[in-house]
Amino acid sequence: MTGPRSALWLPPFDHLADPAVVARLAAEAEEAGWDGVFVWDHVCWRAPVRQVADPWITLAAMATATERLRLGPMVTPLARRRPVKVARETATLDRLSGGRLTLGAGLGSDRFGHELSRTGEQLDDRLRGRMLDESLEILTAAWSGEPVHHRGEHYSVDGVQFLPRPVQRPGVPVWAAGFPGKLEPLRRAARYDGFFPVNLGHPDQLAEIVATVTELRRDATAPYDIAVALPPGTDLAPYAEAGATWWLAELPPESTVDEVRGVLRDGPVS
Repeated sequence: MTGPRSALWLPPFDHLADPAVVARLAAEAEEAGWDGVFVWDHVCWRAPVRQVADPWITLAAMATATERLRLGPMVTPLARRRPVKVARETATLDRLSGGRLTLGAGLGSDRFGHELSRTGEQLDDRLRGRMLDESLEILTAAWSGEPVHHRGEHYSVDGVQFLPRPVQRPGVPVWAAGFPGKLEPLRRAARYDGFFPVNLGHPDQLAEIVATVTELRRDATAPYDIAVALPPGTDLAPYAEAGATWWLAELPPESTVDEVRGVLRDGPVS
């Protein structure tokens, strides 16, 4: 069995809040043989973090500094973003990167920096879940290049055509995020291209997730990703055995450039 592909998962905070710095790290990761670099998507974080970079600007800088790496926001809480703007951003970034974007999408949370309550966003998990599903429907339609006609509970799009399309067909791959043990995130993930379990506890838990998602998918033979975030130095073999296709090297919010370089230079899993 081949091992999972390896990516850095970077919080663009404080020492990493400069897009030029993260772009250089992405270029170094590519040279060192890493398969991807993903960035967190937040507007604020709890103390001691003070500086926070915009993920989309950071990803654009990364795209221009690399040629092979897969990249993307991991994860974007779509309920606090306008889906038509995300449609433009994702298509443009996919073209800028030559078809290397993966969109991580989830509910988001108010736990770490009160970024939802402090900015007047929706706090009800069920409502944010419906907003997330509706946004993903709009994005899927937008990436087709055909006029989008959508009138839903939260959003309306009346005949807008989103051109140019992304490079990737039929659109940008979506990894849906969710906490293990909850069925609705797994149902959502089964409709898209991958699942990113948040706060994964054990390889056996991952095996149960993979079995459930496989059962829920319409076409279980199509390519599908299971991405796990684990600290550097974790034994990845049992996670690969359980079905992980990507390992995201998890770095703490206060990470320095030197700490990232230390992980980067240790190299990806072979």
